[in-house]
Amino acid sequence: MTSPAPDHDSSASGPGAESGSEPATGPEPAEPGYADRVFRSGGGIVGGGLLLAIVLWIGVDALVRGTGRTPWLALAGMLCAVPLIVAFSLRPAVFAGADRLRIRNPFRTIVLPWGSVTDIRASYSCEAFTRDSGKFQLWAVPVSLRQRKRAARQQTRRAGDDPHGRTSVHADVTDSQARMATADRTTADLRDLAERSASRATAQGDPVVRWAYEVIAPAAAGFVVLLVLLLVG
Repeated sequence: MTSPAPDHDSSASGPGAESGSEPATGPEPAEPGYADRVFRSGGGIVGGGLLLAIVLWIGVDALVRGTGRTPWLALAGMLCAVPLIVAFSLRPAVFAGADRLRIRNPFRTIVLPWGSVTDIRASYSCEAFTRDSGKFQLWAVPVSLRQRKRAARQQTRRAGDDPHGRTSVHADVTDSQARMATADRTTADLRDLAERSASRATAQGDPVVRWAYEVIAPAAAGFVVLLVLLLVG
């Protein structure tokens, strides 16, 4: 004996059911977000850390062992120098998110929605261009002409391995970015992200620029105090 087949029409027999109606669906899931991609200069961080250690070592030694005006000069010098070292070495960074590009330069923070970005180029420096003819330098992405020349020599050498002019007989031709200088590779990544995100509704808006007063104020105060101490000395 076989079991009876299930009644497919029983689900539509309840009150309020209509034939051919689509099942109710819940709200559409939000688009998954992801963490910002962060770009920094490794050489700048290392150099800035070493320079900061030297300045602090000399300054603290002058504060402890100095006499007369020396401790005050050391204190004013550190108050002026430390923020500037941090601003030009440790502070610069580029944060590339789903909706916007945030550029943290030594004295300014620039927020560029992807819809306002028209191009990102790297010649002698990496720069972002906006629809209102704005141009902003990306301090965290330095351009190395030495790396660019080295990458060009590698491409020429590999092209010579193939009589048909391909990059290399054994190289993966789809991995062209692996043979680019670091700044050019970063620029290509940012440009690709800008092109893919420019049409998103949440990526629209005008550029926003904010001055880094937390860096400017102590550096200016230290410079003024140092100048006064030198003039009245």
